[in-house]
Amino acid sequence: MHIIDFNIPFPVDYGGVVDLFWKLPSLQAQGVHIHLHCFKNKRSEQNELNKYCVSVNYYEQNTGYKSILSKLPYIVSSRKNESLLKNLLKDDHPILMEGIHSTYLLNDKRFIDRKKFVRLHNIEHQYYHHLFQSTSSLFKRLYYLREEKLLEEYEQSIHNKADAFWSVTKKDVAYFKNKLGFNNIAYLPVYLPNDWKVNCLEGKGNYCLYHGDLSIETNNKAVKWLLNKIFNQIKIPLVIAGKNPSKDLQLLVHQYQHISIVSNPNEQEMKDLISKAHINILPSFSEAGIKLKLLNALFNGRYCLVNEATVAGSELENLCVVANSDDEILNKIVELYAQPFNKEEIEKRKKNLFGMFSNETNAKQQVKWIWE
Repeated sequence: MHIIDFNIPFPVDYGGVVDLFWKLPSLQAQGVHIHLHCFKNKRSEQNELNKYCVSVNYYEQNTGYKSILSKLPYIVSSRKNESLLKNLLKDDHPILMEGIHSTYLLNDKRFIDRKKFVRLHNIEHQYYHHLFQSTSSLFKRLYYLREEKLLEEYEQSIHNKADAFWSVTKKDVAYFKNKLGFNNIAYLPVYLPNDWKVNCLEGKGNYCLYHGDLSIETNNKAVKWLLNKIFNQIKIPLVIAGKNPSKDLQLLVHQYQHISIVSNPNEQEMKDLISKAHINILPSFSEAGIKLKLLNALFNGRYCLVNEATVAGSELENLCVVANSDDEILNKIVELYAQPFNKEEIEKRKKNLFGMFSNETNAKQQVKWIWE
């Protein structure tokens, strides 16, 4: 089969590529021969992908004004690539498109009779609405607002153009079905790293942790909110870790003696930070998709303190401590920081998470949907 990835899925250094990468060895284990097609998007070619794929093809993303001024969403129009389309037309294998980003071919008449499947990682127009709300840049606000409107129209327009769509949460399935007219949509849990086991430490850690891609404005907004509304009132240590923090954020962090920042930790460093923290604090201003950083914290960390937006539609709220207002979150931090993490909580996670996430089950289900 062909798989079109909106980005190169290795290294697995941010949440958006976790499902993309771990799908590859899982499908390979079921006997699937994968022809992978990736858009570079500032990442380099990776030999690691050759272990799981019969072929790996790379394409440049069209980042010029023509893509921005297109009537299609930029994330779609910038991935219009005739070399990709010609490669796909060389045979009649099924095609899996990862994300709305990779679905340009749904509008190409040459592919009407092909078996086509789409993995929906987000309700993209909602995600762009939250980006619009999170930035103060006028140019970005105009871009995000335009992209939001184009994406909502586009998502509606493709509702019947693929054999099936698979979403990452049941909540997203319901939205696509009830609001956007998708009838051939099903829930498929995310693929996770094969070595993820519930590996939480008992007892107490000695700091709180927020982690995420700090170059994303919604995450940046969450960190600034934690600093300005919560940790300016309490002296409990806080570590902020993630990709590409802005200079503004670093300067803000350095105003507090009990707060530190770790820039661009590798996978093992992040795992260590998560496991040694006492509370993983993961508020969100967006309900879109499923938060891979939350799953990482649940598998590898102690307490997870979240708001309702973080766990919306995930069915993970019973494994977290949920608080919403500033006062509720502040009080929960103080309460949990004094409370050791116990074996009962670990067993509860084992019981729930192993039933919800299985790469082998996912791969068998996809194979059945595609070929049977």
